[in-house]
Formats: sequence, C-alpha cells, structure tokens
Amino acid sequence: MLHPVQQANLSFWQERVDMAAAFRWTARLDMHEAVANHFSLAVNDNGTQFLMNPNQRHFARIKASDLLLLDANDPSTMDLPDAPDPTAWGLHGSIHRLCPHARCVMHVHSIHATVLAALADSSLPPIDQNTATFYERYVIDDNFGGLAFEEEGTRCAGMLSDPKIKTMIMGNHGVLVIGDSVADTFNRLYYFERAAETYIRALQTGQPLRVLSDEVASKVAQELEDYPDQSERHLAELKAILDEEGSNYAS
Repeated sequence: MLHPVQQANLSFWQERVDMAAAFRWTARLDMHEAVANHFSLAVNDNGTQFLMNPNQRHFARIKASDLLLLDANDPSTMDLPDAPDPTAWGLHGSIHRLCPHARCVMHVHSIHATVLAALADSSLPPIDQNTATFYERYVIDDNFGGLAFEEEGTRCAGMLSDPKIKTMIMGNHGVLVIGDSVADTFNRLYYFERAAETYIRALQTGQPLRVLSDEVASKVAQELEDYPDQSERHLAELKAILDEEGSNYAS
C-alpha cells in the first residue's frame, strides 16, 4: 500500500481504487483484449475531467496510482509524455466532452459481445432475465468507420445523447457501456457479456427462441434497474476478494 502522504498527493483516491478493481476483475473474466481496451471515470461536475488507464498497460497489472487524470477540453493532451492511447482519447475524450451524463465509460472487445456485434442483426432479444435487462436500453452502431480516433469517437458520442441508452453495441467492434459510477457501469458490462453469451449459445442450438413479450421484458428491465444496491454490493465483494488475496490493486 502507498504511504498516507503519497495517497494524499493522488486525487480521487477511492475512485481510483474502484477503477483498479474493475480492471483487475475484467482481466480475470477474460473480457479484456491484450492491452487494447479502456475504462474512464469522470471526476468533476461537468464530466470533462476523467481518470483513464495508461497507454498499453495490461488490465491485470493496473493499480489505483497508475491511472491518468485527463481533461477532455485540453487539446495538448496527446503531446504529453504520458499521453493516453490515441483511440482511447478519441473515444472516451469525446464522450466525456459531449455526454456529461456518462460519468463512467467502459469499452471492451469481450468475446460474446463482439460475436453479437459481428452479426448482421446485432439486436439482443429478451429471452431471459439478463437479456431483458437491456430491453430498450441499448443502441446499435451500424456505421463502424475504423479505429476510434477523434472523428470516430465524436460520431459514437453522438449516439449516446439519450440518458436511457447506456449500452452501445458497436457493430464490427465490441461493446461500450456507460453509467453513474464504476460499480454501476461494471455491473452493466458484466451482465451484458452474460446476456450476449446466453443469446449466442441459444442460437447455436438451432431451436426456436422463447422470446418474452414486450410488456414482460419492459417490466423486468425496470425492476432490475430499480433493484437496490446490487451494483455496489457486486463491486464491494470483488474488492473484498482481491483484498483477501493480497492484491496490490489499491496501491
């Protein structure tokens, strides 16, 4: 652990610890892709200052003290010696600049979400409780235009203007989720990958799908959205496991 004086010199310490735990657990679930994916968390009122993982660092090694503190309105960011990955800056910087409600942003190329994003029809029908979680709460990006440099990042940010839409199925690319906190966003990311896996495996059987009615799917989605404290308890339990294992994530 860092000395208390060192901790005092790092702003937003609890937010950093939560982020580091999310990185570590995403790697453990094999939802990362080498050193290519990124998470970010807004730390000021208008959302333009944010924490993000450093360039080309594996999720399994990220510590709270490693995270970069960036300003989406600072055009000199990519000229700094510790500049972030340019695609991360293009995508996350654009979202934090243009979508203040997106406090936390997580983007991965997890296997089942990416399989879904590779289908001609990337919609996610409500066939169980997890898939119903996302009923009328996602958008599909059908206009993949290459790596998420600033122009592509700005285009993607424009699809997240509706605060109800918290998941973007990025056609030919992967998935991006937003939320109010690290816990809220990680929980959504976790359940989207589980939902995508259920749907892909159901398709593999070749049997007809048992699709919920719009009425029931809408009811389930709202009930799960209102379910008390689940995301906070999920992240707290993951941090407890890491702590018991002696992980250095919170350093």
